[in-house]
Amino acid sequence: MPESNTSKVSRFDQHGRRHVVRVRRAGMQRTVDCETCGWRTGAQFLPWLKAEEHLAQAHQATVDPSGGGGEPR
Repeated sequence: MPESNTSKVSRFDQHGRRHVVRVRRAGMQRTVDCETCGWRTGAQFLPWLKAEEHLAQAHQATVDPSGGGGEPR
C-alpha cells in the first residue's frame, strides 16, 4: 500500500467558513501550506501544531470539524 505524504488540518471560523492547512512530507522535512491565504513555512517538528496556530491567529478558525477539542478560545 502506498504511503501518504500529505495530511491536513481544518478548522471553521466564527462565520462557518472552513480553512485548510496541508502538511506535506519529504523525508524529515515538512512543509505547511495554507489553502486560504497561501502562507507557507517549513517545519521539521510539530507541523500540525504550527498549522493549528496559523489557523487560529490568521483566520480565527478554532472550531475542529471532528469535534476533537478545538473549541473557540
